[in-house]
Amino acid sequence: MNKLNEILIHNKSFVENKKYEEFKATKYPGKKMVIFSCMDTRLTELLPRALNLKNGDAKIIKNAGGVITHPFGSIMRSILVAIYELEAEEIFVIGHHGCGMSSLNTDKTIQKMIDKGISKDTMTTLEYAGINLKKWLHGFDCVNDSVRESVMAIKNHPLIHKKVSVHGLIIDPETGELEVVVDGYN
Repeated sequence: MNKLNEILIHNKSFVENKKYEEFKATKYPGKKMVIFSCMDTRLTELLPRALNLKNGDAKIIKNAGGVITHPFGSIMRSILVAIYELEAEEIFVIGHHGCGMSSLNTDKTIQKMIDKGISKDTMTTLEYAGINLKKWLHGFDCVNDSVRESVMAIKNHPLIHKKVSVHGLIIDPETGELEVVVDGYN
């Protein structure tokens, strides 16, 4: 059975048995917070539990590495919407040890794209258009520095008002232990 069918069969049972009721919440984050973190699968359930969050407590935004790559990209747009439309008051940037974006070999990733059928013509077109794939795909070298840089990108954004506290933390993906990199109250 394929993954789509597995999901649909489970979903039918989930809805029929009203298992959704335990997840009821409003669109407004109960704890008025935004979590911005990595998409690492180890953090899917660990991160909310390590922070004592239940469904509806926080807006959780994820991407590869938990890195803000553009001041007017989708991550910042989501953060701004969470603040101005959904009443979030604090932002937590949470990186993690052992992140794949800290050791990503961009040459190998580009080669995998080519091996999967992305043509060299496409790569040439991107290069001609001024897109440096190696730079675009590169993550970071140090998780502490990456968290600090993302915190500063948010904190210094022209559309973030000064009353928003922006914190930076690192989580251990094995134990859930948190360490503070930036205390947004100071």
